[in-house]
Amino acid sequence: MTGWSFTASASTGTDRRVNWRAPVRLVVLALWLVACVTAYYLLALLPGRNPVPPVFLAGVAFIAGVHIMVEGQRPRRAMLLANHVSWLDIPALAATARSAFVAHDGLQGHPVFKTLCEMNDTVFIARSQRHTVSRQVDQIRAAIDECDVLTLFPEGTTGPGDALLPIKSSLLSAIDPPPQDVPVVPVLLQYRDPQGIAWLGDQPGVENFMAIMGRARPVELTVHFLPPLVGRELAGRKAMAAAVEQRLAGALGLANKATKA
Repeated sequence: MTGWSFTASASTGTDRRVNWRAPVRLVVLALWLVACVTAYYLLALLPGRNPVPPVFLAGVAFIAGVHIMVEGQRPRRAMLLANHVSWLDIPALAATARSAFVAHDGLQGHPVFKTLCEMNDTVFIARSQRHTVSRQVDQIRAAIDECDVLTLFPEGTTGPGDALLPIKSSLLSAIDPPPQDVPVVPVLLQYRDPQGIAWLGDQPGVENFMAIMGRARPVELTVHFLPPLVGRELAGRKAMAAAVEQRLAGALGLANKATKA
């Protein structure tokens, strides 16, 4: 096991009252954003992937008070298929695996988010337009060539954290077949207190964001990099979906037992 952490505070729980933590973290986050955007454009002329976006996202995890532990072997080059619990999943995977991400094209309607996503080489996919799959395949392969690690959340939305949502095989169309010589690696994101982290139902995104930024207690997260899919597990999107769901469910069951022990 490899352990390392981002810790911004310690105490008890999420304080729903107005407190100093959220505003202070927001100020620090704004300063960090300005510094990283400046560095990004200064380094934009260099060849290869710009190193700033993963560093920026790792800093977001630090500022938000995330304490990350890593289980398993962090891949140098892979397609990651992870469960989705919170917006914190993104900075956590960028911090641990320097990952870029696959996102639904609805984010393109938000100029600020779109710009930040594009800086991190995000691949936007149109879920409802099946005729674009071949183009999406090319985009994903190009992104892996550029970034080495790319993450897709095949549940399609955020879940409760202590249980999985069904894996949507349709979301795996763009990696069917997987890029050659690129391992497909299931990843379990396990939060110690998922009820205080998960973004569920009709909760406004800003409300969830502020609740997390106002926490007094660190966000404890274990990132489990599971063994890559092999053999028949890679025989089409439905086989991949079934294998990933089985792997994640098994790992989550073991993790929950270990937590309760």
